[in-house]
Amino acid sequence: MISRRLYLNILKYVLLIVAFSVLLGFIITRTNSLRYAILCAAAIIGFTISLISYLNRTNRNIKFFFDSVKNDDSNLSFSVDDKSAGIKELNESMNRVNRQIQQLKIENKKQEQYFQKILEHLATGIITYDEKGFVHHANTAAKNLLSSETLTHLQQLDRIDGRLYNAVRSLRPFERRLVGISTDRGEIQLSLKSTSFGSGENELMILSVQDIKHELDEKEVDSWMKLIRVLMHEIMNSITPITSLSDSLSNLYRREENQLRPVDLDEKTISTTVQGLKVISEQGKGLMSFVESYRKLTRLPRPELKAVKIISIFSRVKILSDSFENINKTKIVFNEENTDLELLADENQISLVLINLIKNAIEANENNENGIITITAEINKENRTEICVTDNGPGITEENIDKIFIPFFTTRPNGSGIGLSLSRQIMGAHGGNLKVRSILGKETVFCMTFRN
Repeated sequence: MISRRLYLNILKYVLLIVAFSVLLGFIITRTNSLRYAILCAAAIIGFTISLISYLNRTNRNIKFFFDSVKNDDSNLSFSVDDKSAGIKELNESMNRVNRQIQQLKIENKKQEQYFQKILEHLATGIITYDEKGFVHHANTAAKNLLSSETLTHLQQLDRIDGRLYNAVRSLRPFERRLVGISTDRGEIQLSLKSTSFGSGENELMILSVQDIKHELDEKEVDSWMKLIRVLMHEIMNSITPITSLSDSLSNLYRREENQLRPVDLDEKTISTTVQGLKVISEQGKGLMSFVESYRKLTRLPRPELKAVKIISIFSRVKILSDSFENINKTKIVFNEENTDLELLADENQISLVLINLIKNAIEANENNENGIITITAEINKENRTEICVTDNGPGITEENIDKIFIPFFTTRPNGSGIGLSLSRQIMGAHGGNLKVRSILGKETVFCMTFRN
């Protein structure tokens, strides 16, 4: 920023001071003239004072400039009418930088207003706050969701609903959480997701708040409709043969609206009746078995959470999986690199889920001569513990992948259709989830994700 002319002016003063200092030395040593010596000394003092004054003016202007930048004051202007060409050029440079700073501030202000307009038009609530809980910005959607006209500190959330305040304060960066709160509009279900911005003392948390009660209600209705369709299908499959067979057996004992007498019964009628009653009994037992499966699904015991190592679960599952049918046709590999990981879980229930996934994978590979099932444990991208069961079977079609967790849905003739539904329910009771991804003809992966 310091100009070349400024350097030349300083150099000029320095050279003059040096030249007159040499001349003063020459006069004192050779001519011994007091008059010329005084004149040279006066000239040296004058040039020195001029240099100091020149530097002071320059430094003072530079100091004013940096102070204005520090205080975010870009309106300071430096005079360009100075007689000194060096200072004039320096002032012009600082004025030019000031104008650039002003332009940047205007552009930043425009961008800030632009992004604020975008935030205000979002249907999702956005709140930014610092580590002390002071809210820097809350858009209209967030205020409407929380029924609050002003939001300046997170402590105000406690007055809205204590559950919301506790959830937000305990929310870590990149974590998601669901929380139900009571508002003037009734009970709503909020989805909270946070991320961090900046670092150190300037770190801000960005919180997105979204009401998902409507979506959850739609999902719930959709799930009930799917469940009802499956229940109707299973019940009708059991009752229709019973009704039809009952009518047929009843007709055997009637002749033109008259009931047969015992003496009119023959061996064939009695044999047909016995067989029919046997079929009715078997259909009734099947229906009872179906109802019992439903009872198991709806009466899942609360998990007894204890610290358990994954190696312990793997060892237990290894022993149990040796008794499965077709176990000799499929290779099971336990990846034990991260088995020192610990879970807060019910070992019995988690073992049941893992065994069910392995059993399903074995059944999926019953026609695969090179079937391989791999069980791994790791920390996923969301920093959560995850156990995955991968098989190289035929995969799951897109049509069925959305249905496999519906109770009683099955693609196998002898399947009950409650295994995966029960497994997902167990994972939900542990605060986790059971997810699936599949590529037809290549692989299927079921992952048990736990809450750390």
